[in-house]
Amino acid sequence: MSSTTTAAIIVAAGTGARSGSAVPKQYAPLGGRAILAHSYEALQRHPAIGRIVVVIGAGQEAALQAAVGDVTAVIGGATRRLSVLAGLEALGGAVDRVLIHDAARPFLSATVIDALLAALDTRDGAVPALPVADTLARDTALSGTLLGGTVARDGLHRIQTPQAFRFPAILAAHRGWRGDEPTDDAQMVRAAGGAVALVPGDPMLEKITHPADFAAAEARLEATLRTRMATGFDVHRLEVGEELWLGGVLIPHDKGLSGHSDADVALHAITDALLGTIAAGDIGTHFPPSDPQWRGADSAQFLQHAASLITGRGGIIDFIDLTLICEEPKVGPHRAAMRDRIAELLRLKPGQVSIKATTTERLGFTGRGEGIAAQAAATVRVPEDQAS
Repeated sequence: MSSTTTAAIIVAAGTGARSGSAVPKQYAPLGGRAILAHSYEALQRHPAIGRIVVVIGAGQEAALQAAVGDVTAVIGGATRRLSVLAGLEALGGAVDRVLIHDAARPFLSATVIDALLAALDTRDGAVPALPVADTLARDTALSGTLLGGTVARDGLHRIQTPQAFRFPAILAAHRGWRGDEPTDDAQMVRAAGGAVALVPGDPMLEKITHPADFAAAEARLEATLRTRMATGFDVHRLEVGEELWLGGVLIPHDKGLSGHSDADVALHAITDALLGTIAAGDIGTHFPPSDPQWRGADSAQFLQHAASLITGRGGIIDFIDLTLICEEPKVGPHRAAMRDRIAELLRLKPGQVSIKATTTERLGFTGRGEGIAAQAAATVRVPEDQAS
């Protein structure tokens, strides 16, 4: 089967009532991004997956847009089974294999996906599973207050998602289901006579359900991130008749910076620093000065583009340090406004942005008032698989 015949469905239609979150848990933040975004990007990055459908609840369109942008989505049903069926019907018959994943399991590895798809060569379905290691016991009082006898754990597994299926098998199982509401899709395929393989699961795939699970998920995420730091440097000439933009703020002055865009030397230096953290070239690589569409452009879009590349790889921007080098204008009166604007553009807290200023003691082009230089350093954290 070719890679274009594999699709994925993310089930994200629930309300997350048990999570304690003010919003449905799939849209709650984890590492600065919605939980759903982690699952979506893991599936999107896998080379075998050609299509992704997200099943959402009614009225969740805006939350989905904020979490992952413009993606294919359908409205789910009153139960998980009906939501999955809506996703399957949306795919139609154009795929041979499908993975069905819960949005509340954000840390999905390519290794698990590979194992699931390989198992479909000989089975109708495959699920990731972890053997049960703890002692199992019954609750005699059925209230969590009185210990009863133990239950043999031999052959018992905890089943995770994504679950993978040959598309005709899972679609037929859903369309023909007449029993009680199932707890997962694999049991539906088994009930229809299909064979489902077990593949090694991943402790990172624990489901986020209760309030305490968020702290555990943050800790798991932290363990996968690696810190990177990079610097950026830029210079622009001061000329009469130009506007002076620094750090996204228009500053009154008798001269402004000259360049192909708005020549915001501060934002350009930060943009290059951010691009450097993920080895993504420099600002000219992404926004060539020879391209007329960037003439007079707002440099804020350059900065946000660099930030989106980092978050798109699962990274987190931690800190920005900017040094402006000039004799005039005086930076002090505008420092707070610049800090707040940069923080706003990068969705950071003002305390995560440092702005300093210095002179060259009237030496060189900055000392003569011919231009302004800026040097920036950015610190980010990126997933281990993106840091190599």
